[in-house]
Amino acid sequence: MASLQRISVSLIIVLSCLNASGGDPWKPPAGAREAGMSYVCLTGNSFWSSFHNQALLAGSSLSAGFSYENRFGIKELGTRYAALRVPAGNASIGGVYSYFGYPDFRRQSAGIACGLQLSRKISAGAQVDYFSEKTTGEYSDHQAITFETGLLFSVNENVSLGVHVFNPLPDRLHDIKLPTIIRAGAGISLSPSLFAGFEAEMNDVSYRKALVVRAGFDFEAIRHLFLRGGFSSENSSFSMGLGYDLGFVQLDLAFATHDRLGITSTASFIFEIDKKKNLTQRAQR
Repeated sequence: MASLQRISVSLIIVLSCLNASGGDPWKPPAGAREAGMSYVCLTGNSFWSSFHNQALLAGSSLSAGFSYENRFGIKELGTRYAALRVPAGNASIGGVYSYFGYPDFRRQSAGIACGLQLSRKISAGAQVDYFSEKTTGEYSDHQAITFETGLLFSVNENVSLGVHVFNPLPDRLHDIKLPTIIRAGAGISLSPSLFAGFEAEMNDVSYRKALVVRAGFDFEAIRHLFLRGGFSSENSSFSMGLGYDLGFVQLDLAFATHDRLGITSTASFIFEIDKKKNLTQRAQR
């Protein structure tokens, strides 16, 4: 009975990985703010966006975050995230960790990133990633190392363009098949309280080669209370979310639909350790 249950859960994991919105299983998405916007985050100035486009790390304040994604209400499909951003002169560095699965099947990833302001309008960043997959029984464990890089260009005070590439390496360098993902997008501040963005993504994995487009918005409805929404063409997924900024702590919650598998919920906690610097950055936006 226990073996049958493990097989059933493993099958669900495989099917959900093939069909889940918001990213590849080897490149797990992170952040409830981002989830509420259908992961339109290449140009968004937020904590978790720094690990979707490392160019956004430039000028970061000292902060730490924790996030949990509950995919389709199945605890075995839950993913946990932890991350830290540290300013370092003209650059900022960051670290991120994720854990997906359950004791009989689990995937873990860790990354070290750096972002640098190259000029007044251009910033760039890169991240080295380590991936590990472990299973019980006679199946082999797998490991891989790769990198990702991003670029941010500020057209003006209100409009930004972002590009991000994950794993631009040939398959023969990996023990496992990692996707190559290319994303590009634009973000615009329509007002001091409203941000909107649009992105497109290509993935070389056979079952996800179609172009994926996403659109999302972030609106400060009242002071410190944010409402979010988004759409992804992958599985025709709609998302919504809300957040509340307490100054030192930001709380975010998001829900995303799937046309066949149900609802995915995400919650995040972000701790602004260097509050003074963070408030200065907000005043400049």
